[in-house]
Amino acid sequence: MLWFREEQGQGLLEYALVLILIAIVIVLILAVFGAQISNLFSRVTSAISPY
Repeated sequence: MLWFREEQGQGLLEYALVLILIAIVIVLILAVFGAQISNLFSRVTSAISPY
């Protein structure tokens, strides 16, 4: 029964590591392309509302 508890903890740890990896990738993408994404949203906002 002891090994069963360890497997549950291991699965939770794997999910946590995947989520951390995804968060790191998102932060890196925003760091690299952040200015370009901001400019894109500014152009779209300007095109939608001319006032």
